[in-house]
Amino acid sequence: MIICSCNVLSEAQILETLKLGVTPGSVGLAYRCLGCAPRCGRCLETVRALLQKAHLDNCRVGCPTCPEREHAHVDARAENGRLVAVE
Repeated sequence: MIICSCNVLSEAQILETLKLGVTPGSVGLAYRCLGCAPRCGRCLETVRALLQKAHLDNCRVGCPTCPEREHAHVDARAENGRLVAVE
């Protein structure tokens, strides 16, 4: 399902950013990981809700990406349609 029509981002692409350390409230970082930026902004709340729901569905008590903890963000970029961590 396409979530962001301006950038043609699917739900799967957005959820993939969680594996790179994007935290549920870091919508801007999710876009940067995918090599783009929000344009019209209509999808921002949907992206935020999607990241939060996916995080809560998979969260274990005390997990490293718990919203209650400080987060070390992973820099990433899109390469050939896949997310790649930048060292």
